Amino acid sequence: MPVDHAGLLASALLGERRALARLISRVEMRAPGADALMASLRPRRLVAPGAPQVVGITGPPGAGKSTFTDRIVAEARREGRRVAVVAVDPSSPRTGGAILGDRLRMDAHAADDGVYIRSLSARGHAGGLSRAASQVVDILDAVGFDLVVVETVGVGQGELGIVEVADTVLLVLTPESGDSVQAMKAGLIEVADVFVVNKADRPGADALARELEIAVHLDDRPGWQAPVFTAAALDGRGVSDVVAALSRHSEYCAGAGRDQWLARRAEGRVRTWLDLVADEARDAAMQRFAGSEALASLRSGSLRPEAMPRTPR
Repeated sequence: MPVDHAGLLASALLGERRALARLISRVEMRAPGADALMASLRPRRLVAPGAPQVVGITGPPGAGKSTFTDRIVAEARREGRRVAVVAVDPSSPRTGGAILGDRLRMDAHAADDGVYIRSLSARGHAGGLSRAASQVVDILDAVGFDLVVVETVGVGQGELGIVEVADTVLLVLTPESGDSVQAMKAGLIEVADVFVVNKADRPGADALARELEIAVHLDDRPGWQAPVFTAAALDGRGVSDVVAALSRHSEYCAGAGRDQWLARRAEGRVRTWLDLVADEARDAAMQRFAGSEALASLRSGSLRPEAMPRTPR
């Protein structure tokens, strides 16, 4: 029996969590009819920033991204804002599904009707994001959340895709995660709108913050200059300053930085389209070569991937 995606969306708009969860699952699986639903959506963020504010949190594993997410959610709830969290988890090697670690770490908000937390599987997708992440953000936009936080896998140097999904990118580093030179090599200096050196009570935090400030000043691009903070998210020190900077950047996007914001959104839509094209191409290739001698030879190692034909003979 065909799934009524429009009905699921209507129920989600009325606040039915089960309908929202099911709708997101259908989109993530690219189930029949899901693409048509997404094509019909008109998110508020299509024309203007700030409704919802979409914050991306990225950085290397162990930097404290989940703790910062938790703190940002708590601050937003104190302001009465409805918050959604998209936690992109590493894929389970057995099932390909999300491991759900970030959702488990945010149990404090589980009983809050004003907070919706969803884990997505990265499924091997480059850039620390799930292919469906931008589509899920559009759904959460459409159903009326005020703030959407997207937390990436934490692969460090592959997280550049977050800039095309989030309005504001927070880069969380720690003294142990490497210096600003490594961040520049990874391209993260260009991606981040706000920097924070977390676990600031550890040796090297102030030095790393100074290096980041120098790197930011050396970036001669016009417009927003990313601020650098030190914080200890575990006990809340410095978090309010970071949250205030995220709000200032959102205001910048709605004002002087509107053209940059529009360009970012445009690239994000192109990225989503290319991701869909890539997914379809992979599926089509596997269908075309299913049961073929060439695929069997590739699996056995007698045929190199580079020698594998791209089209059936």
